[in-house]
Amino acid sequence: MADSWDDMTLREFQAALASSSPTPGGGTAAAIALGQSAALACMVCDLTLGNEKWQSGWPIADKVSNIAIPLFSRSLELASEDSAAFDEVMAAFKMAKDDDEQIDLRRVEIRRATLEAARTPLETARLAFKLLSALPELAAHGNANAVSDVGVASLFASTACKGALMNVEINLSSLPEDMGADERAECEQLKVDVSEVSRASIHAVQERL
Repeated sequence: MADSWDDMTLREFQAALASSSPTPGGGTAAAIALGQSAALACMVCDLTLGNEKWQSGWPIADKVSNIAIPLFSRSLELASEDSAAFDEVMAAFKMAKDDDEQIDLRRVEIRRATLEAARTPLETARLAFKLLSALPELAAHGNANAVSDVGVASLFASTACKGALMNVEINLSSLPEDMGADERAECEQLKVDVSEVSRASIHAVQERL
């Protein structure tokens, strides 16, 4: 795996994603989608701020900018962290299992690594939802000439959140019920919330198209 996926060109990343290698996978792609959403949201904010015609949208544009700008770097970090976390799971499965002690140690390490592999996409989902939650208001009050870009940003943020949550779920599903209880509860709540906010954002966009 590359030390950081942002060291690659877009074409190189797509080739890596298309390969049979287990990393990068869906969790990494979800983190990249988060970064794309943040970039589009910032563009709309830049087209709103300072433009007297859209002065009513300045407060929300400023708010969205403050959320989105840190995501340029964090989304790329999460993309690499997601791949690294899954690589740790695969490494744990390759541990020796020649006796009971080794078997027990291997089981503990697999579970530890798997829980960590669930926590990384959960952070992606949290951040995607935070950004998405601010986009309905940006769609309603930002520069109307770029409202379709808010729509695409909303779709990317929704995809990032929902895709990341799928990766959380598949990792948690292999763990005992007494592991990851907090992560399971947060995941279930985010699944409900993201669907509701995603609909609201797209509705706000459609209202101004």
